[in-house]
Amino acid sequence: MVYIMLVDGFEEIEALEPLDILRRAGVEARTVGVVSGSVVGAHGIRVEADIAMDAVKKEEMEVLVLPGGPGHQSLDADGGVQALIDYAYENGIYIAAICAAPSILGKKGLLQGKAATCFPGYEETLAGAAVQPDAVVFDAPFITGKGAGAAAAFGFKIVELLKGRETAEKIRGMMQY
Repeated sequence: MVYIMLVDGFEEIEALEPLDILRRAGVEARTVGVVSGSVVGAHGIRVEADIAMDAVKKEEMEVLVLPGGPGHQSLDADGGVQALIDYAYENGIYIAAICAAPSILGKKGLLQGKAATCFPGYEETLAGAAVQPDAVVFDAPFITGKGAGAAAAFGFKIVELLKGRETAEKIRGMMQY
């Protein structure tokens, strides 16, 4: 199961485009309303989350996704999200963060010695990471993305890791990427 964390102020395209790509690939993916079920993105788009935080089954988690946008600060401040990050990291589960959200991982010291990318201006928050200019960077167990323009590549990388490169390329072709 892929869990995509949603809080008010999340960057819509960074959550919803990967979600769409994952579902097209047959990956079980759910949006999680961290604080409430009705969440308003950074650009005023209201989304009804699939499940509430208390419905997350961490033992079924394959990927934890942290979208960016101004909401990344709320993700960083939420104890439940922090506990999921810790669980994922301790159990070798993929953690995917895009835009400003890799800063959450950097502040925890998890990116030490890892290659990563983030939205320009957040590089200093990636403590100890080898910051890359690429749109998407994978250095197990982390998948990091630069920003909204990298949302599709971010989603395809998650599909590739879960379903293989052939499936990712098939979906990419079907979507005309």
